[in-house]
Amino acid sequence: MDWPRQHGLFDLGDLPLLAGGTLRGARLSWRAHGTLSPARDNVILYPTSYSAQAPELEWLIGPDGILDPTRWCIIQPDMFGNGLSSSPSNAADYPALVTAWDNVHAQRRLLAEQFGVTRVACVYGWSMGAQQAYHYAAAFPSEAERIIAICGSARTAVHNQVFLRGLLAILEAAPEHLGQGRFSAEPVAAIRAFARIYAGWALSQDFYRAGRHLATEPDLESFLTHQWEARWAVRSAANLYAQAKCWDSGDISANPLYGGDLPAALGAIQARVLLMPGETDLYFRVADNAAEMPHLRQAELLPIPSINGHRAGNPNGLPEDAAFIRHHTRRWLAG
Repeated sequence: MDWPRQHGLFDLGDLPLLAGGTLRGARLSWRAHGTLSPARDNVILYPTSYSAQAPELEWLIGPDGILDPTRWCIIQPDMFGNGLSSSPSNAADYPALVTAWDNVHAQRRLLAEQFGVTRVACVYGWSMGAQQAYHYAAAFPSEAERIIAICGSARTAVHNQVFLRGLLAILEAAPEHLGQGRFSAEPVAAIRAFARIYAGWALSQDFYRAGRHLATEPDLESFLTHQWEARWAVRSAANLYAQAKCWDSGDISANPLYGGDLPAALGAIQARVLLMPGETDLYFRVADNAAEMPHLRQAELLPIPSINGHRAGNPNGLPEDAAFIRHHTRRWLAG
């Protein structure tokens, strides 16, 4: 069964940024699945995650998938810095820091000006997409009915920042690094190291102990080479650097509305919040979401029972994790 699809580039003009400066000639790449209802009340906003591009995240969209385009109009905006929207790879004067706050303000304009939508039924996101879902609900409290934040938190934890700053240091140490996240050429050796460190964080210790890395590869070295190095080798180092800076700065309260007061930002959220962290996620721990729960008005904390680490939240090829997320996403959307 097929459904209506659209895609385009939304011109934002010169976009003032939270951290100062301007993203000049800002553009937001987007895709849409399904039909907008006459009342414009069936929109699910589905932002992208770290380094991902919207087409790579379409796998969960379908009548029998996690998000049903025959019921919902699912709009996928590409994050700034992912190579499709404005990014270092396509904008020579890309600023030093473009935040999740900047992304959700651009997305709000996309919804209003392109689709005539001023309130969304849900913001669904995984990882940095979950951070954007949280940001959307805090920045525009009356404009989101629900959010589903999968493997993400309202503020990037210090332990998560340690990981990210390690990745940034690898890129900065490359001979090709010119400073400020720009490179004279793609730093092949640095990206190889980047990929191997990433593989130790995106999947849990339990995943490796169970030998799941050998399901498609004969040995660990092949797994690291084919599953991780190959993925990162096709990405722009400058884009990876820019989005890591965005991830590192993630905080729904670090803005003029809340002045760094995280409990106040969480308490202002009017949306019903479903938090689905991965039980073995090393980035966004269950404890991070548990600490947020007392400050949220309407929320449920539902860890994904999986040894697949952070990947449990984007379970392409992981049927048990996908079934769990599908069931509870559909339950939340029906409520």
